[in-house]
Amino acid sequence: MSMETTTALGYEDLPDLLTLLTGDEKHDHSSFSTLDVVWVLYDRILRIDPRQPDDPKRDRFLLSKGHGPAAYYAVLAAKGFIPVGSLAGFGNGDSALGYHPDRMLVPGVEISSGSLGHGLPIAVGVVLGLDALGLEGPRVVCLVGDAELEEGSNFEAIQLAGRLGLVRLTAVVVDNASSTLGWPSGVERRFELEGWSTVRVDGRDHDELERAFRSGMPDRPHAVVAEVRG
Repeated sequence: MSMETTTALGYEDLPDLLTLLTGDEKHDHSSFSTLDVVWVLYDRILRIDPRQPDDPKRDRFLLSKGHGPAAYYAVLAAKGFIPVGSLAGFGNGDSALGYHPDRMLVPGVEISSGSLGHGLPIAVGVVLGLDALGLEGPRVVCLVGDAELEEGSNFEAIQLAGRLGLVRLTAVVVDNASSTLGWPSGVERRFELEGWSTVRVDGRDHDELERAFRSGMPDRPHAVVAEVRG
């Protein structure tokens, strides 16, 4: 594969792309647990054109779990948003690909993230902004980690989205059993109590993930809990 290509690549190319990303702040476990989820979203679900990453009618993907962006960068490269060759500079001072994604530097990145607990509240604001602009088509998907949900700002966002019935909002929770306190009744139970539709799936099964993202209720926000172990 050419190091400078922006041609769309396949899932089978991701391992090679990931080897280009090096550095002490790669956060392998955190990042790689999101790989299949992010791939399915960009390959099968989201309407985002790398040739027009700022199209107002695009779907929005918000990576709240921004402290582990390696898999995200690999998928963006595979889908033609950034050159493959840029992956090798990950974390360098002159590289656009920082240890946390920067929306001002990386095409296709919607929010600068990495400080846990920010993404879902921002997603709620994005939905309300799209509603205010009268843009009815775009969908908003926000990826959070199960440990990140321990941040109180997420619970406020979950509650508000449920009360307002933000139907275009989907939260995908990558559950890799990394939360400090754990979730005795399941992560999805918290969303259900606040009026969301929920589904739990194998976070490595692409067909299950696709069905989960295409499901949900017409009158409420939707939460997909993607379980990843190992």
